[in-house]
Amino acid sequence: MQDLTDDTARQRFELRENGYTAFADYRREGSHLIIRHVEAPPELRGKGTAGRLMEAIVAQAKAENAHIVPLCGYARAWLKRHPEHSGIVASQAVL
Repeated sequence: MQDLTDDTARQRFELRENGYTAFADYRREGSHLIIRHVEAPPELRGKGTAGRLMEAIVAQAKAENAHIVPLCGYARAWLKRHPEHSGIVASQAVL
């Protein structure tokens, strides 16, 4: 796995694997990291790339003391499947 890249100009996290890029569009509001969209190209789907991207985003959020607001259906579902990260998810009141 490659390291997570934070393209702040495009407000996008990127993870490159096998010559392709999976990404998550985001915006920051105070201590909240709002994940708007997660996408992996067809060549990376079904290989765990988007999950590795989410793991890296969670690690980034923890390093920044931020809480994730998962607007994206994939991000929301992934976080539900990984209750060990429930403390990083912003309360529903923020949504």
